[in-house]
Amino acid sequence: MDYIKRARTVFDIEIDALRQTRARLDMNFAAAAELIVAALRNRNKVIVTGVGKSGNVGHKIAATFTSTGTTSVVLDAVNALHGDLGIVSDGDVVLALSYSGETEELLRILPALKRFDVPILAMTGYPKSRIARHSDLVLNVHVKKEACPFNLAPTSSTTAMLALSDALAMCVLDARGFKKADYAKLHPAGAIGSTMLVQIKDIMRTGDRNPFIPECATVKDALLAMTKAKSGTISVVDNKGRVAGVFTDGDFRRHIARDTAVLQAQIKTVATRTPITIRHDALAVEALKIFQQRQIDDLVVVDDNRRPVGIVDSQDLPKFKIM
Repeated sequence: MDYIKRARTVFDIEIDALRQTRARLDMNFAAAAELIVAALRNRNKVIVTGVGKSGNVGHKIAATFTSTGTTSVVLDAVNALHGDLGIVSDGDVVLALSYSGETEELLRILPALKRFDVPILAMTGYPKSRIARHSDLVLNVHVKKEACPFNLAPTSSTTAMLALSDALAMCVLDARGFKKADYAKLHPAGAIGSTMLVQIKDIMRTGDRNPFIPECATVKDALLAMTKAKSGTISVVDNKGRVAGVFTDGDFRRHIARDTAVLQAQIKTVATRTPITIRHDALAVEALKIFQQRQIDDLVVVDDNRRPVGIVDSQDLPKFKIM
């Protein structure tokens, strides 16, 4: 048997199913996203229910929603009529998964769900099925055929369900303004979460890469120190070693355009006297926020005594995956 050829056939069938699902997107999808956003705005949740392979897909859907800030739970369709309906609250949104639209377990709980003030979204391959007819919105995941040679095992249809639910989750994420920092809060042990918990002291430039100069020094001295450190910023310190100002290559360009004799001027006369600084024990994401809000390229890092202990360059953030 040519396994590679067979595998490529499976891929082709499922890719075709995804194309069909994409082409079928309509206002029902947009309405479903709006219903979920509205529910979350009122501190409600998404309830996902399904049986069999659709139920397995439902667990993944709920996990994706929850991990991206959309509170979601799975309702066991079998146990729903034996007490599990207690997780349902007025204002929630129910997402019912059934490719055939005729799943008996779901049909049995629909009347019970109708007693709550909840919109029911059906994700099915048959918009005229009973589950579809008793739902408020229908998301059509019909496929021409399964990748199974007997056209029985759910393959293309579950792929379509997963892709459509991912699209729904990402649209809701964007609509709610969910950010990378929010994701990190929900994934403190993950790679992104770990990155977002990095402190300034872990990424700042120190030693020879952190130039500073006394207030009495000249602009020429400052430029030489900046060049040696390969830095576009230098800290200006007072007689106690505390940050009293900051001078950048942009400051130099502006001043020399007005006065070519500025090289001999004392640095304290041209430095920014109230510079934006950040503590060494702050989170790196705080630096990102400052860069975005203040439109600056470098940030002086200070210790508890306001001494310059480092510099954060905005160009360094991508390599630490902070941006």
